[in-house]
Amino acid sequence: MSAAPVAAPSSRTPSRTAPASVPRTTGGPSATDPALVRRAVKAAALGNAMEWFDFGVYSYIAVTLGKVFFPSGNPTAQLLSTFGAFAAAFLVRPLGGMVFGPLGDRVGRQKVLAVTMIMMAAGTFAIGLIPSYATIGVWAPVLLLAARLVQGFSTGGEYAGASTFIAEYAPDRRRGFLGSWLEFGTLAGYIGGAGLVTLMTALLSDGDLTSWGWRIPFLIAGPMGIVGLYLRMRLEETPAFAAEVEKAETARVKVPLREMVTGQWRALLLCVGLVLVFNVTDYMLLSYMPSYLTSELKYDETHGLLVVLGVMALMMVVQPFAGALTDRVGRRPVIAAGCAGFLLLSVPALLLIREGSLLAVALGMGALGLLLVCFTASMPSALPALFPTRVRYGSLSIGFNVSVSLFGGTTPLVVTALIGATGNMMMPAYYMMAAAVVGGVAVWFMTESAGRPLPGSAPAVEAPAVEAPVVEAPAPGTHR
Repeated sequence: MSAAPVAAPSSRTPSRTAPASVPRTTGGPSATDPALVRRAVKAAALGNAMEWFDFGVYSYIAVTLGKVFFPSGNPTAQLLSTFGAFAAAFLVRPLGGMVFGPLGDRVGRQKVLAVTMIMMAAGTFAIGLIPSYATIGVWAPVLLLAARLVQGFSTGGEYAGASTFIAEYAPDRRRGFLGSWLEFGTLAGYIGGAGLVTLMTALLSDGDLTSWGWRIPFLIAGPMGIVGLYLRMRLEETPAFAAEVEKAETARVKVPLREMVTGQWRALLLCVGLVLVFNVTDYMLLSYMPSYLTSELKYDETHGLLVVLGVMALMMVVQPFAGALTDRVGRRPVIAAGCAGFLLLSVPALLLIREGSLLAVALGMGALGLLLVCFTASMPSALPALFPTRVRYGSLSIGFNVSVSLFGGTTPLVVTALIGATGNMMMPAYYMMAAAVVGGVAVWFMTESAGRPLPGSAPAVEAPAVEAPVVEAPAPGTHR
């Protein structure tokens, strides 16, 4: 597919997808300091890495947590109770988005992201300190649930804020590449958490893991949170938000929550559709497929987990290159390619996985992982570009978290129920194909944003490197 033009549409031929009420640029170009941009990317990506570090730890150590926090002698009941506490975090994510998103549009992105970092680290660290059920009884699962709710609430403001932060710092022509590092952090965090649990499981006895070993991954969140908070507190506010404040001349007026929804309904629908295909395929591949391999296909559990970690490592390698590709050819062609790939290749890939051999499973999972990169590399830069600066954090938080809670987080549960109801083992492929159709419709109606300023913001260019002044040596026989 040919690259979309980077110039703004002519006023005589307006884009069919650009809302007339949203100005594309305001004022003259702003120059971004490359060193400051790199610090912003690191600070934003680290928060995402910590969120998914916890996700990987919790998923991989769920059986042990069930023994520690829930009294039932039934392993299945313990596991369901543990994942019930895990799922509770998804219920409060939209609430967190409705609180932190509008707050970020009013007081600033940097301040709110510092708060979400503190809350995420505190919630994860607290889990590592909770006494077992044998020690304090029913208060153990109650405290676990409370910590999970704190994590979920803070996460509601994390992804939208981090992607907004990077997008508003990045130069227009490198926003895709720089934004792709946000999902690089996601993959690194998940691999780190899952890998640490796998290593501990191999080194520790079941008794040691249950009595004290399970606490170690959660306690690591404390130092990680301090480092992340330090990085975020060193940053200045994004240039786009600073310009918005300066334009207001006085204290910023609070934007009503209803305006963030009804005033941006079209962009919100596009956001929900894009996040749907992004998260359904993400949770299907990285969260559900290990269980599918084990429970449905009777595949060896350890091999299944290692295959998923290998796929994620492959995605990490490809991620920055795919992000740079979106800057060259546009976000729409890359996202459209991902949707088309899942529509056409989900069934063949799942048939390969069902064949059962390690090579076939690796090929099928690898193909799905490379298709998923089309979304992980594009969304951090495409989603913030749907909204104008004054409501970007709030509207994106609402649309993103509603879609994740309704469609992404429920994917394993819904697919398991569909297989149980129909007996059709190909349901995961059909579910990804349906999501790809929804994503394709959203791509058709979205506006290309590659190489263009964010809506409501001035063009952003990379500041040239400052060269040292050249001092000429005095001519022989002269004095200065």
